[in-house]
Amino acid sequence: MRLVMLVLMVTVISCDKEAPPPQKTSLDFIIRDVRNNVVDLSQYKGDVVLMINTATECGLTPQFIGLQKLYENYRDQGLVILGFPSNSFKQENKTEEEIIIFCSDNFLVDFPMFGKVDVKGPKQHEIYKYLTDPATNPQFPGIIRWNFEKFLIGRDGQIVGRFAPEVTSEDPELITAIENALAAS
Repeated sequence: MRLVMLVLMVTVISCDKEAPPPQKTSLDFIIRDVRNNVVDLSQYKGDVVLMINTATECGLTPQFIGLQKLYENYRDQGLVILGFPSNSFKQENKTEEEIIIFCSDNFLVDFPMFGKVDVKGPKQHEIYKYLTDPATNPQFPGIIRWNFEKFLIGRDGQIVGRFAPEVTSEDPELITAIENALAAS
């Protein structure tokens, strides 16, 4: 009888526990865009996302041309490019309004751009903490080395690739990784 009571108590206790919270992904953040609108990145779950820290006063700024072409070529298949302007390397001194005007006027950028964030250091934005922390990104951790570092996010919100700033949108390694992520269900 005592054994039956013990089994019943254990069953009730174990059934009473809440399920663990779902694992956070790189798309489980709320951030404001370059026009100061609040954006829930979870709206991009189901898409393949390329996250890039950008700067308009950098030698790599012309990458915006190729990134826009990449977005145009693959957006109908589910690719979204998200630009995160950053002054962490002292090469983004424009206001957010000036950034969006510069990017659209000079490079015809129409992929989503977000408010300025710190990608490293003591004020590092939480999304970049997530992207660079070995605990949340064991495959591709480490500090952001420069502007235009790229993170490829799969349809499930998991990080599936990281690409150095000098890797351009035309690089076969990046194209292959994007196409593989788009093909994954």
